[in-house]
Amino acid sequence: MQVTIYHNPRCGKSRDTLALLEARGIRPDVVEYLKTPPDAVRLAQLLDLLGLTPRELMRRKEAEYALLGLDDPALTRDELIAAMVATPRLIERPIVVVDDQRAVLGRPPEAILSLFV
Repeated sequence: MQVTIYHNPRCGKSRDTLALLEARGIRPDVVEYLKTPPDAVRLAQLLDLLGLTPRELMRRKEAEYALLGLDDPALTRDELIAAMVATPRLIERPIVVVDDQRAVLGRPPEAILSLFV
């Protein structure tokens, strides 16, 4: 089983999710997405795995969301994805992916347990 976590070590929920994985004996590949952001293709794949729209995966309270006018309903999926690629702070975290086939947003951290049932 291949497990990947898109992680921000400064985020408590992300740290808690990583700790929860490790407590279950899972050693995930850790992608610090602020340092190594996913490209547009990967972000689109993650959205599909999560079953979310780009806005549902965005941190809408970040200043960049308002500054970039991302609340504009005319923006397309591709435009919103491009904004997240350019400004990865906008991506909600953590995202845990199993075998590149299933993914869950770790908010709350216990939500990831559904991946291992």
